[in-house]
Amino acid sequence: MAEQGDDEREFDIKWADAAAHKEPSARARMLAARWKENPPGPVPFRPEPTPARRSRERRPWVSTLIVFGCVAAVIVLLGYTSMRNSY
Repeated sequence: MAEQGDDEREFDIKWADAAAHKEPSARARMLAARWKENPPGPVPFRPEPTPARRSRERRPWVSTLIVFGCVAAVIVLLGYTSMRNSY
C-alpha cells in the first residue's frame, strides 16, 4: 500500500541539481579512463567540411519527377478500383 507521504517524495530536479556530490555518467567515466592512458590529440574548432560523395549524380528534378509519378500512379489506381466497384 502507498504511504500518505509519497506525494511529498516526488523527484525534484532542483533538489538533484543542488546535490553536493554528483557522480559522472558512464560515458564520462569511460572516456576519462581511456584518455588517462591515451589522451586525444588537438582538434580544430571547426574542421574543414568534406564534400558529400554521391554514388550517382542525379539532377534535382529527377526526385521530384519520381514523387509526382508515384502520386499519379496512386490516383490512377484508386480511380480504377472505384470505377470497377461502381459497376
